[in-house]
Amino acid sequence: MNKVHINVIALAVSLAFSSGAMAQSMSKSDYQAAKGRVTAEYKSAKAACASLSGNTSDVCLAEAKGTEKVALADLEAGYRPSAKTRYQARAAKAEADLAVAKERCDDMAGNAKDVCVKEANAAATSAKADARAQMKTSEANAAASEKTADARSEANEKAAGARKDASAEKLDAQYGVAKEKCDEYAGGAKDYCLQRAKARFGAS
Repeated sequence: MNKVHINVIALAVSLAFSSGAMAQSMSKSDYQAAKGRVTAEYKSAKAACASLSGNTSDVCLAEAKGTEKVALADLEAGYRPSAKTRYQARAAKAEADLAVAKERCDDMAGNAKDVCVKEANAAATSAKADARAQMKTSEANAAASEKTADARSEANEKAAGARKDASAEKLDAQYGVAKEKCDEYAGGAKDYCLQRAKARFGAS
C-alpha cells in the first residue's frame, strides 16, 4: 500500500478519536475550534490523496471525506447530546463505510462487483437499522421514565417494535445479497440457488 495512503488512514483514525475526546463538555468556542480542526485535517488528508492515481485515489478521497463526516457528526453528538444526534453519528459512520466499500468494489468486475456492492449496501442498511432501533428505544424510554406503568409498558412495546423492524430490514438486505450471488449461476443451478436463498431468509 502506498505510504501516503497509510498516512491518510492513520490521520483518519486519530481524527475520529480526537474529535470524540474534544466533544466532552466543551464550550461553544471550543466546539467551533474543533470543527475548524476537523475541516483543516480533511483538507490535509485530501491533499495527500492527490499523489495517488486511479481507484486508489478514489478510495483515499472517500476515506478522507467519510472521516470528516463522521468526526463532525461525533462532535455534534457530544456538543448537543440526544438520541437523534447519536443516531446521526452512527448513520454518518454507516454512510462513510458504504462510500469507501463501494469505491473498493470498483476494483472488481462482473458479478463479483455486483455482489460486493450488494454486501456494502446490506452492511449500511444493517448499521442504520440498528441505529434507528436504538434511537427509538432511547426516545421511548426517556418519554416513559417519569410516567405511569402503562406508559412504560407502551414504551417497551415501541422499543420491541423498533427492534423487530430493524431485524426485518437487515434480513431483507441479506436476502438481496444472497440473490445477487445466484447470478453467477445459470439454468437449474441458478433456480436451486434462488430457492435455497428464499428458504433461508423466509422470502415469498
